[in-house]
Amino acid sequence: MIGILIVAHDTLGDSLVKAVTHVLGTRPPQFDVVSVAATDDPSLLLPSAREKVSALDSGDGVLIFSDIYGATPCNLATKLLKAGRVEGVAGVNLPMLVRAFTYRTKDMDTMIKKAISGGCDGVLHVEMDPVYAATRR
Repeated sequence: MIGILIVAHDTLGDSLVKAVTHVLGTRPPQFDVVSVAATDDPSLLLPSAREKVSALDSGDGVLIFSDIYGATPCNLATKLLKAGRVEGVAGVNLPMLVRAFTYRTKDMDTMIKKAISGGCDGVLHVEMDPVYAATRR
């Protein structure tokens, strides 16, 4: 099973863990967070982040999700990457994570593709349904 690590600003990662746990009914195994506060020195977070990656890898690798490409959490995540073993995806959202957990027993490439498509497919323009418009106050 592929481990999953979220590296994100402040409490975003913890909030996503809570949301995934709510949606799936239980907190999935091999799932952890590195929170990056505005006052943190990323170089000081690197050793504990490496330990978390190591702990999450049961032999199938780890997929790291970060929030904003190019921001400090993503830059920290890139220091953890090892091609084919520890991979990264930026722009994490809840649909992406749910899809990732659905495919985490597959190979890394499949999981990455499904996670990204889940994240993209989960972003929609929601329009008002006429059926509900009449009941609005």
